[in-house]
Amino acid sequence: MAAKLQKKRLPDMLKEEGLVTQEQLSECLEIHRITGQSLPTLLVEKGHLSEEDLVITLSENLGIPHIRVTNYNIPKEVLNEVPEALARQYQMLPVSITGEVLTLAMADPLNIMAIDDLHMVTSYQIEPVVAMMSELKEAVDRLYGGGKAETLFDTLAAQQKDGMDEMVEVHAGDEEVEDVSMLEAGAEDEPVKKLVRLITFNGLEADASDIHIEPFEKVVRIRYRVDGALQEGQAPPKSIFPNLVARLKILSGCRIDEHRLPQDGRARMRYQGRDIDFRVAFLPCKYGEKVVLRVLDQGSLTLDLDSLGFEPQPMNDFRFALQLPHGMVLMTGPTGSGKTTTLYSALHKLNQIDTNIVTVEDPIEYELFGVNQVQVQQRIGFTFAEALRQILRQDPDVVMVGEIRDGETADVAVKAALTGHLVLSTLHTNDAAGVFPRLTDMGVEPFLVQSSVALAAAQRLLKRICKECKRQVEVPPDVLERFQYRPFDYIDTPTFVEGEGCSKCNESGYKGRVAVIEATRNHPELQPLVLERRSGQEIKQVAIKCGMQTLRQNALAKAAKGLTTLAQVHEHTIGD
Repeated sequence: MAAKLQKKRLPDMLKEEGLVTQEQLSECLEIHRITGQSLPTLLVEKGHLSEEDLVITLSENLGIPHIRVTNYNIPKEVLNEVPEALARQYQMLPVSITGEVLTLAMADPLNIMAIDDLHMVTSYQIEPVVAMMSELKEAVDRLYGGGKAETLFDTLAAQQKDGMDEMVEVHAGDEEVEDVSMLEAGAEDEPVKKLVRLITFNGLEADASDIHIEPFEKVVRIRYRVDGALQEGQAPPKSIFPNLVARLKILSGCRIDEHRLPQDGRARMRYQGRDIDFRVAFLPCKYGEKVVLRVLDQGSLTLDLDSLGFEPQPMNDFRFALQLPHGMVLMTGPTGSGKTTTLYSALHKLNQIDTNIVTVEDPIEYELFGVNQVQVQQRIGFTFAEALRQILRQDPDVVMVGEIRDGETADVAVKAALTGHLVLSTLHTNDAAGVFPRLTDMGVEPFLVQSSVALAAAQRLLKRICKECKRQVEVPPDVLERFQYRPFDYIDTPTFVEGEGCSKCNESGYKGRVAVIEATRNHPELQPLVLERRSGQEIKQVAIKCGMQTLRQNALAKAAKGLTTLAQVHEHTIGD
């Protein structure tokens, strides 16, 4: 396990010693958050801090020794315990082994991730000491012989971490394919299997929603989407990439001999005792096929409307619409804003023994017991519109259409809502009011729109403040005024916060995400505007007068509760 160090952050140490200014720290922290580059390295490279001052500060504040490694002669058996690629990546060098303890010289002994990674690879308890990064680099070059860092993933893939169970294979169909036995044999090699497990395991450990595997001319890039932002991970050598793609195709039931056309499949692996599904998409690019794995974790799916944390006004309107016997409930928002999760939560609430629920999806993301879920098959003409026509003959009470993509689907969905069915679906518009003109733009007559839509809602996901490093801040009244902040009668004392950054949140200040939603019923005051084909902005202004809280106001309520920051409000919402 990692050595226990004092819970003191490097920026605090340096400021206490008067070695750097707040401006210098802020500059380097911003670069660190964007690139992931080590903060000590940035401070030294930019000339804000000398290596000697850094080593002395870390040694005195952490209570650990500092050593000079320039002339160290380290036994071969000790060097072999730490892979060269890890030593280069984390700027560290093994010094000695005593019993179950490995003494490790590090440029940044506060890098808990480096210590944990090495513990996983070696199983030794790690005892860090601090050394100058330039001397460490020189010693690594001298002692390891200047090998290539490209071997990092080979080494890590050969070390199977605890909890990385085999993914459940899904075999391709029985259709005729050309002989690709050599490629398939490579895909079945044990290092390739371990590599796939390691990539997906790292994604699940980071709570990633997507895993990107991208080929370029000389390298392969692995990126994980965590809390809505892409973060770069460890990359395999380019030479193993074709076998990696072939392995993923085997697992997801795709053709390994097809490299010219996009393919979609589904795979599954077991993680911490539960099955995790992956939606796997292959896209031919210049230097190979890019692969994106969408993580579909049934265990993390929140199916309780109350736990989604909506503010009182949109929650009340949402509940009102779900109690109606017929009409359309339409969710809007960009890709990845949580629209489908909200609709699944609504279906879960409606899923009773006396209610027949049928969904049309592409693809089916999560399985819901008691709900009849239909998969669209575009290749054989079984489209959203056609599937919707067929399921209306199945005596449904509630219908969910994964997405209204075209006028034909919109027309069938509207007619279903007018013939006694509650229809839930998603649409792409900027805000809730934009639903009405969007449907008319798709060819639906305005009188049908104003008669069928029961609720229009728009959703966004904001980064949630990290609970470990958040601190309360005072916001000047003029700043709140510029944000259009108005007091909320259900929030007694507004508490605005920001995250300082810590190891738990990778120094970002955020951990997880929180949903904000604006929702408006189809108030009688809106219907003349819909019939007259008025703009979304005009409809929005009337909806506000009818009591709708905008996305901006709902996001400000989250900030006032200390769940997110004003910076997130500014980034993800526009003014009223």
